[in-house]
Amino acid sequence: MDLAYCRVSTTAQDLDRQIDAMRDAGVAEEHIYVDKRTGANMEREGLRALLGFARPGNRINVLTPDWLGRNMRETLNLVHDLTERSDFLRTLGDKLAVDTSEPGPGTDMAIALLAMFARMERIYMLERAADARAAKEARGLPVGRPAKLNATTRAGAAQRIKDGANPEQVAAELGVSRSTLYRNYASTATAPLPNMSGQGG
Repeated sequence: MDLAYCRVSTTAQDLDRQIDAMRDAGVAEEHIYVDKRTGANMEREGLRALLGFARPGNRINVLTPDWLGRNMRETLNLVHDLTERSDFLRTLGDKLAVDTSEPGPGTDMAIALLAMFARMERIYMLERAADARAAKEARGLPVGRPAKLNATTRAGAAQRIKDGANPEQVAAELGVSRSTLYRNYASTATAPLPNMSGQGG
């Protein structure tokens, strides 16, 4: 049986590309396990569920092996554990494809190389992001994620609440939490937010 594991590092990122690749490879929807967690996060419920479900002879599909572990060592240890359990691993997103269900003399080396290259690329990506952030700061440009609500949206939300709209409904329509709406309302209006003062979100 083919299973799959897909992961992105934040809830803001999209899993669609990975999931589509798994479907195209023939993995059934109910056998695709996902996590929206950084690799450094120990609590990866999707991976834990996948490993709990997998049985000897199953093949686990990933785009690249580095999504399995928090670092190269953990990735290689997990691949070794899968081999000991008689589970297999197949990568779908690498030019140097790996499929341990078809063992050969170069399979172990290929996995190690892929994990190493993926780790190096991630380090370079973080360095590039840090350089870009520093360059923006040096120019006095804003850094980080853009605000969820701009000045126009804040003003519109404040007016709607002033006109009697339910604050929770306004927050839901804008796709923000109650606390985010409260903070933005407080920066726009002088009156307290009706029925929501002191509540978190």
